[in-house]
Amino acid sequence: MAEFRDSISIDASPETVFEYLITNEGMTAWMGQHADLDPTPGGRFAVDIAGHPVRGEYLHVDRPNRVVVSWGFARSAHLPAGASTVEFRLTPTSSGTRVDLCHRDLPDTEVRGHADGWANFLPRLAVVGAGGDAGPDGWQPLPD
Repeated sequence: MAEFRDSISIDASPETVFEYLITNEGMTAWMGQHADLDPTPGGRFAVDIAGHPVRGEYLHVDRPNRVVVSWGFARSAHLPAGASTVEFRLTPTSSGTRVDLCHRDLPDTEVRGHADGWANFLPRLAVVGAGGDAGPDGWQPLPD
């Protein structure tokens, strides 16, 4: 299994950024077209991204420092619902927040596609976290 890591800086407090990881409206402002979230340990994490149903659960919710969710795709043999783990760490900085992302337990065949997805979505999180509008998201998964 592999992992993907990245980080971004956001001109907003960790408290503000945190809301974009735990609310339906916040999540869909930067990632996905539909979200059904229950941000409690063991609670539902369901986000539909470009027609792909991401399913898992919240594993850790430490306001406003850390969110960990299980992640996978409904009806997928390659990365089933809840098979991998996504961790967001929010650290205050002098200008706002640094978000460190770690997506663990990815099959090697899934790293390229997820790296492409996170390269699209993390900058969108930076825009909305700072109070902007990321606009419509036209991201599509890479072809196999």
